[in-house]
Amino acid sequence: MSDIHTEVYDVSVVGGGIVGASAAYHALRAGAKTLLIDRQDAGRATDAGAGILAPEMNRRDPDAWFDFAVEAVDYYPDLVAALAEEGAGETSYARCGMLLVAATPDEQPLFEEAQRAILARQKARQSPSPDDLHPVTPQEARDLFPALGDVLGALYYRHAARVDGGLLAQALRRAAQKRGVRLLAGSVDRLAVAGARVTGVMVGGDILSAATTIIAGGAWSSAFGDPLGVRIPVEPQRGQIAHLQLAGAQTDGWPIVGAFRGHYLVPWPGGRIAAGATRETGSGFQAATSAAGIHEVLGEALRVAPGLAPASLLEMRVGLRPLTADGLPVLGRVPGWEGVLIATGHGPTGLQLGPYSGKIVAEMAQGQTPAVDLRPFAIERF
Repeated sequence: MSDIHTEVYDVSVVGGGIVGASAAYHALRAGAKTLLIDRQDAGRATDAGAGILAPEMNRRDPDAWFDFAVEAVDYYPDLVAALAEEGAGETSYARCGMLLVAATPDEQPLFEEAQRAILARQKARQSPSPDDLHPVTPQEARDLFPALGDVLGALYYRHAARVDGGLLAQALRRAAQKRGVRLLAGSVDRLAVAGARVTGVMVGGDILSAATTIIAGGAWSSAFGDPLGVRIPVEPQRGQIAHLQLAGAQTDGWPIVGAFRGHYLVPWPGGRIAAGATRETGSGFQAATSAAGIHEVLGEALRVAPGLAPASLLEMRVGLRPLTADGLPVLGRVPGWEGVLIATGHGPTGLQLGPYSGKIVAEMAQGQTPAVDLRPFAIERF
């Protein structure tokens, strides 16, 4: 790497998942000379995530998350159009709709509570329109998703979308390459610092200098806190996802299904359905399936949609989500330091928030003021 260490970059990005790939692409669009360092860790969440884009159906996270998520998902069509103009290849993004269902009697009170909260927020915000987000009958739900069982209640959002994280990240990297990104497959040993400024990163003994370094290392980001004297409170949470093949099913128009035990079904064209996912906090960096995880995922899929029983198991995917204690991402500057930004901790909603988060920190690296309020996501809250 002796030919690299003499170069100085405007932006260096640590981590090539959805956040890092987006940050690199947007920095390049702004004209920044950019380095993207990607260790390609097994179990990266981007490569496993099912990519449900429907904050309007969220009933758990606080307003700060919701407001940011709406902005992030609204940005998707612009990003996808830009990547098409770049000739970046398949992004997989598509609007498909989403159902929230109560599959069994014990879930009905939870469903009704969630439906009240979602519809109250819809009324208060006057968005989405009642034509786009509304209750449907159990029969209408089964008409939309024929493999469903006899659900007891259902709420439908027409504009929900899906995206395959791995395909979108590849498209972002291809677009970045077309714009001249320097891609480096390697591991960052540590941050390079001088006084109260991060001046770049150390890789294999070489210092790669940059005006701004963006830490987007996903579940592995906490390793960069020590030289900054801060704790980056991100821990891996394992998610196991099954990909099923339902022969002969025309799944292209089927909606996403969310149920009340933290699981979901995401249909893709050609009879493929992703069923997930476990949320294994405390898993460590074990990017492997388990008998218990497979049993949980398949059991939940068949409980909600018994019509999937004939499906074959194509593969199991495992992702290590970067999870914070409060479930909100860590975005923005590090107090007392120049030349460094953090974008991590998106947990199970990385594909909803990640591309927009990357855009935001890339703009900050160019000296721009964020278009959204990042105070709820500041690292000093910990």
